[in-house]
This record gives sequence, structure tokens and C-alpha cells, in this order.
Amino acid sequence: MTTRFSDFLRSGHGPTLFASFLYFDFCFAIWVLNGAMGPFIGEAFNLSPAQKGFMVSVPILAGALMRFPLGVLAQYIGRKNAAMVEMGLIVAALVFGYVFVDSYDSVLAMGVLLGIAGASFGVALSLGSGWFPPKYKGLAMGIAGAGNSGTVLAVLFAPPLAMKFGWQNVYGLAALTMLLPLAVMWFAAKEPPDREPQTFREHIACLFEKDGWAFSLIYVVTFGGFIGLASFLPTYYHDQFKVTKVEAGQLTMLATLMGSGVRVLGGWVSDRLGGITTLSGVLVLVAVTLVLCGFAGGSLALTTLLFMLCFAALGAGNGALFQLVPLRWPLTTAVAGSMIGEVGALGGGFLPNAMGLSQQHTGTYLWGFVAFAVLAVVMLVMLRRVQIRWTRTWAEKGGRARGAAPGSRPVSAAGTAATRSAAR
Repeated sequence: MTTRFSDFLRSGHGPTLFASFLYFDFCFAIWVLNGAMGPFIGEAFNLSPAQKGFMVSVPILAGALMRFPLGVLAQYIGRKNAAMVEMGLIVAALVFGYVFVDSYDSVLAMGVLLGIAGASFGVALSLGSGWFPPKYKGLAMGIAGAGNSGTVLAVLFAPPLAMKFGWQNVYGLAALTMLLPLAVMWFAAKEPPDREPQTFREHIACLFEKDGWAFSLIYVVTFGGFIGLASFLPTYYHDQFKVTKVEAGQLTMLATLMGSGVRVLGGWVSDRLGGITTLSGVLVLVAVTLVLCGFAGGSLALTTLLFMLCFAALGAGNGALFQLVPLRWPLTTAVAGSMIGEVGALGGGFLPNAMGLSQQHTGTYLWGFVAFAVLAVVMLVMLRRVQIRWTRTWAEKGGRARGAAPGSRPVSAAGTAATRSAAR
């Protein structure tokens, strides 16, 4: 029987879910700000293709490294408080950018500070879904995770603002916008009840488990591909097709909008078919579309359609993977999600660099696309192997939640102890 959306909302806390979505949405927009303004920055400092790729990758890599520490902090001070602290730091970082950024080196330093915004992932998803029962976790995480639509805000608004006011001034304008999610989080969000006092070792147990690394490597493709492509596409469109900087942002928006919207659908489908089944189809589609994108470099229309399809697959894959995370780690979802998100975002740093190096050394972006497509195929093979054990221990066939107590049978000793406590 089809679940009504009203039943879903009544099962949890809607205002917290909305606050989490808004928090993640604005943080994501800030995180990819340098990528959205890449054509402006590249022109201002006459950057080579490799320098452009590296500049775009710095915020991604910095955000990845900050995710796990923020997830651990959230376990101690609460996810709402951690989100408030992070947004305050983001405002300070943007003020720094507005005042001090005036060289390529300072752009790289600003990229590190923009990484603060990229740390929001695990906290936002866990905060948003924490009020909802296991059977709705996929949908709740999909809605909170749809905040990656912040890429749409960045690529849609940053280029025209940079054109009118200058790209450095966009940092100052962005600082003002962060006050909105900060206020909503303060007044609307409530800390979820799914917390239990645990030792630091239990908090970081996912670091020592094969499942944690399997999830992380798959997320290198689904999320790493999303954030890496979203950050690099304005530069790619501008350099490959000679469109204007504003048009490059608008074309990127078409692709990223697909990925953000389908993420919710990916979580919903995974609740019914299972995250493993959904991810298998996603990885096949990502590999095929990336290779076709590499060969379609002469057609703007075909390239855009292929990117839209690729981003739809990546978005569905992100929703599918995080339908599985709370099943596997029901009491430490924030930390597990942050750890997986950290490694996955590191993968996002690979793609812009691969694209820039491919163009600089071979004269084409093709081999950057092919390299990431090969990675997607490798992850598909790994998924089909590990899913045998997953469906014997903590998930139903295909990766659905178990009927009695979904996700209540983690494999590790620490996870088992946590599960026994949850069952009492």
C-alpha cells in the first residue's frame, strides 16, 4: 500500500526536517561557490587547465576532511548546536573572502575556508532524519539530502552577481544569505531523540569496519561524481563550448537540478526496492553516461542531455546509499554518515583534477570522463560481492529495511552492543 506523505510527516518532526534541508542547501551553495565563479577566477588570474581543476578541487577536499570531525562533535554537543557553530564559522569565512581575496594563492586559501560549508553533510542528514522511524529513513534522508540543490543556487546566482558586482563581492553577499538558515535552525529545529551515550570508540567504530569503507568507496562515485562535476561544469562549458560565463552557470544548473531532485526519489525508491538494487542500476548508468559525455564534446545539446541523465543517476545513488546507512548504523548515523561523506567528497576532488590534467596533457577532456567511468564499474563489482553478506546480516534482499527492526543487526562488536541497547 502506498504511504501517504502526510503519514510520513506525522511520523517525525517536519520543522526540523525543513531546517536541515535549508541548512544543507545554503551550505552546499557556499561550498561550490569557487566552482560557480570558476570562469571569472580563471580569467582574472590567467589560469591553466590544471590550475583551474586544482582551484575547483580545493574546497571539495577541505570540506571532505572537515566532515568527520564535525560529525563526532555533533555526537557530544548535539546536531543542532553543531550546525549553528558551523554556520557561524561560514559567515566569518565569507567575510574573510570579501575583504582579503585578491590573488590566486588567496583564492586557494579561501577554498580551504569554503570547505567548512562542505562539512555539513552528515549532521544535516542525521538531524533531518533523526525524528523518523526506520521505514521512512530513506525518504527523510532524501529530503534533507536534496539540499545539494544548493549547487543550483550557486551556479544560477553567482555568475550574474559576479558579472554585476565583481566576483570578490559575491563572498560578502553570500555571508548575508547565511543568516536565513541560521535563524531557521535556531527557531524551528529540535534535537532528535535518537541519541545514546557512547564511548569515543563506539562513535568511530565505522572506521574499523569493512562495511564503512565499502559504503565510502561507492560514495566516491555517487557523491564525489556529483560534487566534482557540479564544481567543474561551469569551467568545462565555458572552455569547451565557448559559451558566456552566465550561460555556463545556467547549463550547469540544468544538470545539478536533476541530481538534486532525483535524490529524494532515490531514497523513496530504495525504501521499496532496496538501496542495493537501486545502487546497482545507478552505477551502470553513471559509467555509460560519463563515457558518452566524453565522446559528445562537439555537441552542446547532446552533452547537456547526457549530463542531466548522469546527474539524475548520481542523485538517485546518493539517496539510495543513505537509505542503507541508518539501517547499518542506527545509533551512530551522524558519525557514520560523516565518515562516508568525507571519503566520498575526497573522490570529488579527483574528478576536476583528472579533467584539467586530461585537457592540459592530451588536448581533450575525454580521459577524465573515462577514468571516473572505470571507477564506477569497479565499485559495481565490489557492491555485487558485498551485498551477499549484507543481506544475510542486517538488510533484506535488495537492501530493504528488515520488517521487525530494520538495521538492528550491525556486524561489528560495537554495533552489536549498540543494537542490544536499542532493542531494550
